[in-house]
Order: sequence, then structure tokens, then C-alpha cells
Amino acid sequence: MPVLPMDREGALALLKEHTKGDFLLKHALCVEAAMRYFAKLYGEDPEWWGMAGLLHDLDYEEFPDEHCRHTPELLRAAGFEEDFIHAILCHGYGLCTDAEPKLPMEKAIYAVDELTGFITACALMRPSKSVMDLETKSVKKKFKTPAFAAKVKREVISDGAGRMGMPLDELIGHTILALREAADEIGLGMRSET
Repeated sequence: MPVLPMDREGALALLKEHTKGDFLLKHALCVEAAMRYFAKLYGEDPEWWGMAGLLHDLDYEEFPDEHCRHTPELLRAAGFEEDFIHAILCHGYGLCTDAEPKLPMEKAIYAVDELTGFITACALMRPSKSVMDLETKSVKKKFKTPAFAAKVKREVISDGAGRMGMPLDELIGHTILALREAADEIGLGMRSET
């Protein structure tokens, strides 16, 4: 396991140096939450996995048409090791990289990147605009509706579940639970009536 060259606050500062948009910052926090959750589920290091989730789209805002091509140099300059960088590149497998996810962390980031975005879209359609009362069956129903969140690559989510050796329903359920743990930070907590 690589040694992390910075703590979470340093990683968040690095992310904010390259990402200004609120949507992308919240997405990074969602993927971080999912990665931390799955690390705990697999008995791995949540700091390492979480930081990969936090930094996975490091170059996206500045280079949307060259996503993942600039991430390695940015991470190397910040002191990250090659194994960590490779794991991050796996989230773009088949989309913008040829880094195939083979290790558990690589499979997880590949599976949850698109899925966290999809679950966020599902939560925002609810009256509560929260993940706290979102259920797997609601997400699965929307998953079968191609017009809903049409840009989300459902085949990547399904492939990711298969690579993780997990039924799609189980992957969705775990990812909902992961996002609930960070609901307030990602803006998907229950809102109090005012």
C-alpha cells in the first residue's frame, strides 16, 4: 500500500486548486464517501481508498476533453506513488483510459464513480432531495429508464458490479449507505422545515 504524501485537508486543498465548480466538488466527496465505505467493507485502509475517490477527477474541470491525461503528472508532483495513480486511472477504464481495474480498490472506484452520480440524480428527484430516504428499488427503477440521467454509463456500473463480484442491487444498496454517511457534506441530507 502506498504511503500518502498528504492528509485529507491537503488533498482537499489540491482538489480545490484544480476544481472550482460546486457540482464537481460534491461529486468528488460522493466518490470519496463510497470509497471509504467499501474500504471498510473489504477490511482495507479507508484513508487511502477515500483519497483516491476524492482526487479521481483532479484534471476534469481544467481538461474535460483530456480527462485523466493530466492527472498522473498532477499527482506525481504532489508526491503520490504509481500504484495510487494507476488505481485512480481505473475509474476511466474504457471511457478515457485503458487502465483495467484488477485490484479491489481499482474495481471499486470504477464501479462507484458513475453510480454515485446516478444515485445523486435519483435523490435530487425526490421530494426530500435526500439520500436518507432513498431505497435501492427506486434507484433500480430509474436505472431501467434510459432517458433518466441519460449521460450516466449504465454499462460501466453493471460491469463494475460484475468485477466486484456483487449483484447490482447489492452494489446500489451499499453505495446508498455510503452516501448516507456523508449526506450533509454532499448536500443530500434531510432538510429541516423552515
